[in-house]
Amino acid sequence: MRIAVGSDHRGAAMRSKIVDLLKRLGQDVIDVGAHQQRAVDYPDIAAAVAQRVSKGDVDRGILICGTGLGMSIAANKFPGVRAAPCHDDLTAEVSRRHNDLNVLCLSGDILGERLVDRLVEIWLRTPFEGGRHARRVGKICQMEKRNGKPHSTSVP
Repeated sequence: MRIAVGSDHRGAAMRSKIVDLLKRLGQDVIDVGAHQQRAVDYPDIAAAVAQRVSKGDVDRGILICGTGLGMSIAANKFPGVRAAPCHDDLTAEVSRRHNDLNVLCLSGDILGERLVDRLVEIWLRTPFEGGRHARRVGKICQMEKRNGKPHSTSVP
């Protein structure tokens, strides 16, 4: 799987650990930064990852900021992106199983390293269930089209 990973300054340390984890798990990783501790505007990093997901250049994305909330808001402005913050095993699993989440947003301030590793692994290995959930995700894609945000990749 090809995964783009990005963070603002508050998630930089966690980002580099996630990049290492993904590589150990055999994933193809695109690291978009931030590569320094200097302040970075999270919408810029969210856009760098979400645009790649939206265009189909990568399969999924992972974003890290202080809470995961700002990254989620910014990433969801791109067609076909379904981004949400996950903070425990259940949200990581259900985000994939029911929502076909393609951008995982994490908190660099709140979550510990072992928990983050577990969340990333759950999120990677959990398949989209389809069925009634595909119908619902399809409705989200239709909402994007009606509201001027055409989906650039196929509807699940």
